[in-house]
Amino acid sequence: MSEYVKVVVDAMGGDNAPVEIIKGAVGAINANETVKVLLTGKQEVIEEELKQYEYNKEQVEIVDAREVIEMAEPPVNAIRTKKDSSIVKGMGLVKEGQADAFVSCGSTGAVLVGGQVLIGRLPGVQRPPLAPLLPTAKGMALLIDCGANVDAKPAYLVQFAKMGTVYMKNIMGIENPRVGIVNNGAEEEKGNALVKETFPLLKACPDINFVGSVEARDIPNGDVDVIVCDAFVGNVILKLYEGVGMTLVKMIKDAMMSSTRGKIGGALVKPSMKQVLKKFSTDEYGGAPLLGLKGLVVKSHGSSKSEEVKNSILQCIEFKEQDINRKISESLSKTSETEEQ
Repeated sequence: MSEYVKVVVDAMGGDNAPVEIIKGAVGAINANETVKVLLTGKQEVIEEELKQYEYNKEQVEIVDAREVIEMAEPPVNAIRTKKDSSIVKGMGLVKEGQADAFVSCGSTGAVLVGGQVLIGRLPGVQRPPLAPLLPTAKGMALLIDCGANVDAKPAYLVQFAKMGTVYMKNIMGIENPRVGIVNNGAEEEKGNALVKETFPLLKACPDINFVGSVEARDIPNGDVDVIVCDAFVGNVILKLYEGVGMTLVKMIKDAMMSSTRGKIGGALVKPSMKQVLKKFSTDEYGGAPLLGLKGLVVKSHGSSKSEEVKNSILQCIEFKEQDINRKISESLSKTSETEEQ
């Protein structure tokens, strides 16, 4: 293979590190021969874990990092002081151009801070948003922002809409993504100060397909493809989405196991049920990209198992192949040119 897509993976980050992280990394390279994984963390720990797997040795490299940034550590201080951590060393490789992307299940705060401080923003990007995919009845929708910018300004949300449009068009193949702003009603006059000020800006934006407000109950139905909001609102939506999903699955399983009739019925519908539940599993879609940086950063759940880690790595391949950063820069530069005129 002449040229790999090089993805740095934080082997020490997350609740299930390093076991599930390394298992996911091996799964990714065995699934795609174009990716090379650079595992950052304690070398001897990574080497010992890798011994149990069969894989192409050329597709794996270990970058020794002796420190680990813990979940509860203040992120800014951790990034500044733990220079030999798996997160800081990994992001350094992306900054220096030695890797194309960085994936971590570790501290969200450290990943967000490190992305902006170490890798840096693309020209014109005011604030990078964290943007996970949500399963809906009609496919997938991008929630942007869900954790990076709690106190947002209208200009940020306009950029989120443009970045989200680029992502959904090029990664998910939706030709003209529908963009909606989260609101407490469908009427244009509804909303808080941020939504009311942002709404007309989105409406006047020529290069996005803005369809107006979207209420939270309409998101699972797939009424929009790009869900724009500040990180406080987005994080509430994301966590409620995940919580309701897990609760419903448990309730269905309990109901099926509560009687003989339920068990028989459960056995009959099990294949179809598994297909439906698979669509709503976060494992299937990988982590959330932090868009608008000079290099790709993907944040996966702290509780991620190997399947989500694998898919987080694999999504980096298409991000590079589609040249998303260049397209985001071009989209934002159009806004600047329009404002100058």
